[in-house]
Amino acid sequence: MPDGRVLMSWIETDGPVHAAVRTAILDGSEWSQPVTVVEGDDLFINYADFPLVAALPDGTLAINWSRMNGDSYYAYDTNISLSQDNGATWGAGIVPQRDGTERQHGFVSMVPDGSGGIMAMWLDGRNHDTGDSQSAAEAGEDAMQLRATTLAANGELAKEVLLDDRTCTCCQTTAVALDDGTVLLAYRDRTVDEIRDISLVRQVDGVWSEPVGISGDGWEISGCPVNGPAIDAHGSRVALVWFTAANGIPAVKMAFSDDQGASFGQPMGIDLGAPFGGVDVVQLSDGTALFSWVERSAAGEAVLVCRATPPNGCGTPVALTLVRTGRTIGFPRMVASGADVWIAWNETSRETGGRAAGAVIVRLAHATVELVQ
Repeated sequence: MPDGRVLMSWIETDGPVHAAVRTAILDGSEWSQPVTVVEGDDLFINYADFPLVAALPDGTLAINWSRMNGDSYYAYDTNISLSQDNGATWGAGIVPQRDGTERQHGFVSMVPDGSGGIMAMWLDGRNHDTGDSQSAAEAGEDAMQLRATTLAANGELAKEVLLDDRTCTCCQTTAVALDDGTVLLAYRDRTVDEIRDISLVRQVDGVWSEPVGISGDGWEISGCPVNGPAIDAHGSRVALVWFTAANGIPAVKMAFSDDQGASFGQPMGIDLGAPFGGVDVVQLSDGTALFSWVERSAAGEAVLVCRATPPNGCGTPVALTLVRTGRTIGFPRMVASGADVWIAWNETSRETGGRAAGAVIVRLAHATVELVQ
């Protein structure tokens, strides 16, 4: 948040259908009482497509969440709620996409738009899985799209912009706004030949670029791997991390840019040999970056973190936790405020007092890093 405090969002379920989107704020060492953004029996719940919060310089907060819009499991709309009182209360959901189709609209990224509003970017399924002919699919039609719009603080929506007309179907998007207003948006792309590498689009002076391939892995896969990239920036320095399994070899790779994302250096591998993905990154003010990802072993899943520099790559990774129940960690999220860094992930509870055994809970770790100026 603009004042340095940390806000966390999550989904809680109560029974097989009812769910609530909640937030809480860490002020010093104390968490506030949870605040309910929205609850109901028609919220879309998915381990890979989850709410996130963006903070504007004036203190306005925005959170995205999803509501079913049809009978299909993948028929849902993104909603964005705004808070003008530091997360104490949240407004009604505003749907940024206006096609009205019972299709998937999700995997949202949000950043300040530089004019007092929120820029929202999402995967849009209005032309995906429409039942059209195979020839349409081969021509590049009948595909997931990448779209964007802006939402003013008063709730007014700008015109939608089509950024890419053929993307991977269900990998998280990731975006960052630079100090000069440049917006970088990275995502998993998709060619007609089923190459699903990482691409990036940039908005400079209000104009979006054409998609540019970044990873160059050549990963050919006929289905979505549900494993999006992560990007962060400080000043003109940008750090990007992603998962790939090109040539049947799973890997987590990272790359740095020192020119606001116009170009990136040679990708470097950072994993220990058995990554699941679930990546995130925090670009620190001294030019180094913290990368996190999930690694699998016979003992279970581990959350790993390493600190990297552009010339040397990662140092020795640190394991934050080992979860033996398998596939419960999900997608760990990191955030930094100065030299303080927090990372959150899911675990299955072993406790029984006041909490059902086997319940999914959120764990949080905090670290203070030494910044070299």
